Amino acid sequence: MILASHTILSAYGFWLPNDPRGSWSTFVGSWELLRFGEATKVATHRSVARVPHDRQLRLRAKEALKHPPVRFTGKQAFSIAKGFAQALKEGGYVLYACAILPDHVHLVIASHSRPFERIAGHLKSAATRQLDADGLHPFPDAYNADGTRQSPWGERAWHVFLDSPEDIVRAVRYVESNPVREGKRVQQWSFVTEYAKGTQ
Repeated sequence: MILASHTILSAYGFWLPNDPRGSWSTFVGSWELLRFGEATKVATHRSVARVPHDRQLRLRAKEALKHPPVRFTGKQAFSIAKGFAQALKEGGYVLYACAILPDHVHLVIASHSRPFERIAGHLKSAATRQLDADGLHPFPDAYNADGTRQSPWGERAWHVFLDSPEDIVRAVRYVESNPVREGKRVQQWSFVTEYAKGTQ
């Protein structure tokens, strides 16, 4: 039984659909980006971040993006957190851990009646609305061909399913230590619920 998910939300441009390490995408929607390869869909639910790859090719591919890759500032991170808090109230979700980094977000989300992909979409939508309301949207004047605002997020999300209390504890520790590993301060968010074994 799946008890929770270690979910990663990527900012726009952080993880491309044809990343040589693999991706959760089935197609590449940009002709310019397609020059660097087809989509690299993988079936695993384990992280592929440390898989050896051609880093220079990956960086060159990012130069083909329509917009510069998003790097959230500290103010934007707080705005995103406000959006997450609103989504938690709306959906009744429980987060055991949250780390908002410049180009991606780590979350540990408790199982819910809604699928994790839908929860991730709700969290991203609420965060985007809050960024807009705070005047901090990374793409205030960038629109897609269909007239919609360019999203500050990558498509979909990466989920590592957790099926034991021990898995959840490890994921929470990993997420909590992630900012420190990147040279930043420990993050503490009021909307995060401390995980206690046996609460499922």
